[in-house]
Amino acid sequence: MSYDDITIDSLIEKGSFKWSAYPGTIGAWTAEMDFGVAPAIRATLEQLDASDLYGYSTPALMRDMAQATAQFYNDTYGWDVNPEWVSPVSDVLTGMQAVLSFYTEPGAKLVLPTPAYMPFLTMPKIHGREIVEVPMLRNESGSGDAKPTWTMDFEAIDRALSTAGADGGSGGLLVLCNPHNPIGRVYTRGELEELSRIVEKHGARVFSDEIHAPLTFTGHTHVPYASINEAAANHTVTVTSHSKSFNTPGLKCAQIIFSNEADFAIWATHGMFTGKSAANPGLLAAVAAYRDSRDWLADTSAYLERNRDALPGLLERHLPQAVYEPPEGTYLAWIDLSAYDLGDDLTSFFVDRARVSIIDGALCGEAGRGFIRLNMGTSLPILEEIVERLGAAVAGTPVAPVGSVAEVADGSEAGQAGDAGEGSA
Repeated sequence: MSYDDITIDSLIEKGSFKWSAYPGTIGAWTAEMDFGVAPAIRATLEQLDASDLYGYSTPALMRDMAQATAQFYNDTYGWDVNPEWVSPVSDVLTGMQAVLSFYTEPGAKLVLPTPAYMPFLTMPKIHGREIVEVPMLRNESGSGDAKPTWTMDFEAIDRALSTAGADGGSGGLLVLCNPHNPIGRVYTRGELEELSRIVEKHGARVFSDEIHAPLTFTGHTHVPYASINEAAANHTVTVTSHSKSFNTPGLKCAQIIFSNEADFAIWATHGMFTGKSAANPGLLAAVAAYRDSRDWLADTSAYLERNRDALPGLLERHLPQAVYEPPEGTYLAWIDLSAYDLGDDLTSFFVDRARVSIIDGALCGEAGRGFIRLNMGTSLPILEEIVERLGAAVAGTPVAPVGSVAEVADGSEAGQAGDAGEGSA
C-alpha cells in the first residue's frame, strides 16, 4: 500500500497513542510516524511470538544488537564504533538519567540550548539538577539567506559552562540534540568542532542525543559528535535508537554508545542494571532495522522529504503569515505562528478549534513561544488536511471533529499530554 493511501479513519481505528490521546483530533503531536514498520521488523517480531522468548534478554541477543548498531554507524556515518562499547537502554531519557548519575558530579548544572525536546526541560529537575537554558540564535532573514535560520549561541554556551560546575566554576553537562528536535537542524562538522573546543575548555561533558540521526534530507549528512576528534570522544556519551527512524518507540530499546575506555569502565561497574532495561522485542527490532531495513528507511525518508517540500506551499495557502524553515532532518516541522497572536496555549487552541493535536512550542522553552511543532510523518493527503484545519482555526472557521468522537480533551488535559506524553523522544 502506498503511504498516500493511509487514511484518518484507519489510523483512528488502530488507536495508537498519537491518535487516541486527543479524541476527535488528527494526531500530529508525538514523534511517531503513521507508516507502520519495515517488513524485516514485522517478520522478526512474528518469529519472536513463535519462539516464546519472553524471559530475560540473552547475552547473544544483546551482542547482536550492539554489533548491528556499530555496523550501521560505521557504514552510514564512517564512525568506527566498538561494539563492546554499545549497551542497550530502554530509551533516550533512561540514557540521560544514567549520564547524570554516573558521569557528572552532584550539583553540576545542565546547559541546554533551547528550543529543546520537552522532557529535557523537566526530567533533570526531578533529579535535582538546575537547567541553564541557552536560547539559540535565529537568523531573521529566513530561508533566503545563506546562513541556517537557527544556530547554537556559542558565546552564550561558553558563558554558561563557565559556571556550570558543581562548585560554581567551569564544568557541567551540555545537552546536544542532533539532528535537532524540534528545529530539525543537522549540525555541520564545523559547528560541532567549535562546540567541542568550548566544552573541552571548561572540562565539561556532553550528552549527545542522536535518536533522529538516520533521518536526514538531501544535502545534509549527520556527523556523530563523538567522532569529530579525540577531545569529543573523551567527553561525550552518545545515545541513539532505531525507534524514531524505523518507527518502533513502543518496543523500548535505545543504544548508549561509549567512545572512550574510561567511560565504558564506569558503565561496566555502575550500569549493570540500566543496561538490562531494554525489552527483547526492541532488541530484535534493532537488529532487523539496522541490518535489514535500510531500503525501507531510504523509501520512507524520500516520502518524508516530499512532505517537507510540500509544506511551504500549504502554509502559504492556509497560513500565509507563518514562518517555516524546512528541516534538514527529522519529520518534525517547527512553525512560527507568532504573527497571529493566538494566546498562550497553542495546544488547546488547535485541539479545540482545528481538531488537530500539535505541540505548543512554549513547552520547548521560552525560545519556542509562538511556535508549534508539527509531525509530518503521515500521508501527504492527511498533512494537507492538517494545514487546512490549522488555517481554518486561525481564521475562525468552525471545523468538525474527526472520526466518530464529538468531544475533545479540554485545555488542561492537552497541556499535560503535550508536555509528558512522548516517552523517549
